[in-house]
Amino acid sequence: YDEDGYFLFENAFTAGELAAVMAAIDPIEHEFEETLKSQYGGKLYIAEADAITFTINLVLKSETLKAFSKHRVFADICHDTFGPAGRLYWDQAVYKKPGNPQEFPWHQDNGYTYTEPQQYLTCWVALTDATTENGCPWVVPKLHRNGTLHHFVTPLGLACLERPDGAVAVPAKAGDIVVLSSLTPHRTGPNLTDATRKAYILQYAPDGAVIHSPDGKTQTPANDPDRQYRVE
Repeated sequence: YDEDGYFLFENAFTAGELAAVMAAIDPIEHEFEETLKSQYGGKLYIAEADAITFTINLVLKSETLKAFSKHRVFADICHDTFGPAGRLYWDQAVYKKPGNPQEFPWHQDNGYTYTEPQQYLTCWVALTDATTENGCPWVVPKLHRNGTLHHFVTPLGLACLERPDGAVAVPAKAGDIVVLSSLTPHRTGPNLTDATRKAYILQYAPDGAVIHSPDGKTQTPANDPDRQYRVE
């Protein structure tokens, strides 16, 4: 993690744990997609019905997912990467739908919402197998050492790189975690298969982290008691 800005944690969760997580997420994601279609013409910012959905703040809607966010695996990864005092920072399910040719562009998580300390933790949990054919993560090792890069706007979201050298694919089996620094540039490829690629992304930040407003004028502590609780 220190050297490359990421690692693959294999076999982190059992099939039973994954089944419970998907059983909790699936109906919430379905409801969100139906809302996209009925109220937003099928598209809202970077979410698009029948292509890719981002279902956010799931711990506010499910006790199962709230308990999962506090799993000992996450607490131990936080302890081993930035110390004992960690808080859940953000959680979202990302479902990339079948036959979706779109790629999600190269970005850093800290490029979307500037947070200090800049290097917090992203745990990309594969709920189904993530392959190069269905949109597994790709990363550029070692660039996390350069801090938050300039991001520019694309039709599919923010991007910090176009065709970087040294990019590597990180396929993950269901139950694996792709553990990333929030400063590691990463992307996901198209889903060219006939099944949905499902991932649950949980992010953790050191206690005391602050979120900067886009204009840089205000700072908000990342300690919302309902969704940014301590994980120990």
